Amino acid sequence: MSKITDAFKNGKAFIPFVTAGDPCLEVTEQILIEMDKNGADIIEVGIPFSDPIAEGIVIQEADIRALASGTTTDKIFDMLAKVRPQLSCAVALMTYINPVYVYGVEKFMAKCSELDINAVIIPDTSFEEKEVLQPACDKYGIENISFVAPTSNERVQKIAKDATGFMYCVSSLGVTGVRSEIKTDIGKMIQLVKAVNDIPCAVGFGISTPEQAKEMTKYADGVIVGSAIVKICAKYGNDCVPYIAEYVKSMKDAIR
Repeated sequence: MSKITDAFKNGKAFIPFVTAGDPCLEVTEQILIEMDKNGADIIEVGIPFSDPIAEGIVIQEADIRALASGTTTDKIFDMLAKVRPQLSCAVALMTYINPVYVYGVEKFMAKCSELDINAVIIPDTSFEEKEVLQPACDKYGIENISFVAPTSNERVQKIAKDATGFMYCVSSLGVTGVRSEIKTDIGKMIQLVKAVNDIPCAVGFGISTPEQAKEMTKYADGVIVGSAIVKICAKYGNDCVPYIAEYVKSMKDAIR
């Protein structure tokens, strides 16, 4: 069984996201350790990109800060090489196709494998474009996470059939960001997925409070939270680590 799917076997999974290099890679390293200690089941590490089309303003600004502080893909890999042995949870890299292309698809997946990175999450490759990454992912044992959105409709089952690791269910139209309420019928979306593939389903985009997380796990196998954590990085800068640790613990406790 993959380490990603494994992360869902002890109840509901909490999947926090952080932009690597915001405020700096040394702090990112500490954040990853604290997330792991405080109940993260899978950590999504964002590789900053100058044109992150799926992101709202909070993560866009984090990407700008991280790039301005000199963060590169190689430096992120170096940081992960150091910190990965200290983490017990699964780790996924979240980025866009451009940084992967520039690095070299084969070289990128080989590096992930070497560092025990378990999955990649690349929102700007559609289901139809998956083949660009799939051979290298298969070769190196990296899960290529699929997305379904409120607009996927009849494509949901087509996408779900080939999905591995977990299914990323996008809760709302538009970009990432904190939302006061989530109106999508998540239950129905997950039902469509599970009808063709018994794969864990995690919901992301817009979840920020323990109450929302608890509500989502009535239907979903896990919740993904990014912007709310990145806001803490923006607010506290180098001092953000204890605040993030506390937040992750409160979210995990809510869905236990």
